[in-house]
Amino acid sequence: MPRFIVDECTGMSVVIFLCAQGYDTISVSETMPQAVDVDILQRAVTDNRIVVTNDRDFGDMVFRDRRAHRGIILLRLSDDLPATKLHVLDAVLKEHLERLTDHFVVVTEDNIRIRSRI
Repeated sequence: MPRFIVDECTGMSVVIFLCAQGYDTISVSETMPQAVDVDILQRAVTDNRIVVTNDRDFGDMVFRDRRAHRGIILLRLSDDLPATKLHVLDAVLKEHLERLTDHFVVVTEDNIRIRSRI
């Protein structure tokens, strides 16, 4: 079962949702407040966790800088309300759970795009 680390920008509602679903989940805001993205990514690799974020900088780190990762879920939502985040994340988990580890997943309200790890 995948483990998650949720970026501060994504919010506690996502942390609470993932924990309620039974996933081992930690929150950046609780465990490493105001951490820079590189440190979050390193923690995710060390702890074998998938990053859940709204921050596009993770795409640059993975594809441009070729940094290691264990999986990224990037929420690119035009409606950034917690209910929208939970709705799309629920869809990702129900439809693609087995493909999250070691993949870069971009989620919009209408689409889930999964790219293999480089």
